[in-house]
Amino acid sequence: VQPAALIALFVALVPSTIGGLVLAIGIAGMNRLAERKVLAMSGQVVEAAGDVTTLLLDKTGTITLGNREAVALIPAAGVDERVLADVAQLASLADETPEGRSIVVLTKRLHGLRGRDLGSVRPVPFSADSRMSGVDVDGSRIRKGAVDAIAKWTGQQPDPVCAAEVHRISGGGGTPILVARDDAILGVVELKDIIKQDLAGRFDELRRMGVRTVMITGDNPRTAATVAKEAGVDDFLASAAPEDKLALIRSEQAEGRAVAMTGDGTNDAPALAAADVGVAMHSGSAAAIEAGNMVDLDSSPTKLIDIVKAGKQFLITRGALTTFSTANDVVKYAVILPVMFSGAHPALGRLNIMDLRSPGSAILSTVIFNALIIVALLPLALHGVPYSAVGAQALLRRNLLLYGVGGLAAPFFGIKLVDMILGFFQFP
Repeated sequence: VQPAALIALFVALVPSTIGGLVLAIGIAGMNRLAERKVLAMSGQVVEAAGDVTTLLLDKTGTITLGNREAVALIPAAGVDERVLADVAQLASLADETPEGRSIVVLTKRLHGLRGRDLGSVRPVPFSADSRMSGVDVDGSRIRKGAVDAIAKWTGQQPDPVCAAEVHRISGGGGTPILVARDDAILGVVELKDIIKQDLAGRFDELRRMGVRTVMITGDNPRTAATVAKEAGVDDFLASAAPEDKLALIRSEQAEGRAVAMTGDGTNDAPALAAADVGVAMHSGSAAAIEAGNMVDLDSSPTKLIDIVKAGKQFLITRGALTTFSTANDVVKYAVILPVMFSGAHPALGRLNIMDLRSPGSAILSTVIFNALIIVALLPLALHGVPYSAVGAQALLRRNLLLYGVGGLAAPFFGIKLVDMILGFFQFP
């Protein structure tokens, strides 16, 4: 075999298909995230997102809507519920927080109470020290706030009815607040974190992908366990401080897991830097943005789930095209080598099952086929293999059946067709 022929043979047999497409797959993955307004610092980060097996999610704003809502009024023994509603509404009229507004809405819905003119009322704003808010009106002092704060302010403990409701609400993942007028506790308002719709289904989908979800919250363990169960996450970290997040990430990585998390504050920077995929909120601090390897321009923590799915699609696409390319190359070797060396070893001619005309035609047909198959596969590399949450075994089986068999069949038909066309035009 002539040296020129050997060089041509090397060019024809080099595994060029996946090499020519892998860059396009990476660029397409970054572009898909950019369409979701997430900036990835590199293609390697998109790949890392596909390897994630542990997903850390903040409760507030990610799993819950971020604002607690009033869902029930429970009067103390001997107190009419309408009286409790009237006092609770008065205590909340000057409260511009989402929780305060939700109490006003609830009292209107349950009892048809309308808002009052606050002209003759002196609002008492909430403070972190008092943990209460309310109004002073017509010689009465009206307050709502944390259970222990109201008990201290009135000098009384909740009656058995209210105490039982406080215990029930706290155990159920809600937040109880007491309503009082002067020195009398009138009842309890139940505030509840509203879990976002369809999250349980999305977590089930991640679970099928082999991704474990962990909710992080500052709530006490009892409340956190209730919210975690209702949302459908796999685990939770309660009463979490910034150093607890970092310790959790390092613990997961020590066990061989890839971790993704989101954050926006300066105190989140160490954890974002330690995570395999750290998504910083665009509205967050400069330290958080610098520490992360992705930036969410919409500052929506729920995008972390979409980022993992985009990373999985990246890996699925690359795996499918790698399977196709490998099968493709194996067939090329089996087709070309017998033709190339049949002159030196005539017995190899019987392995020329495609009946290629000559060594030169076999090499040229293969080179042309390589160029055409890369162009044909480029749209698949750019758009990605359709994503589906299936296990690794099901994914391997699908790749082997669809792309493996396709990779074996394509060179037989493609190279032979090019060889026939070259023969028609009388190329060697």
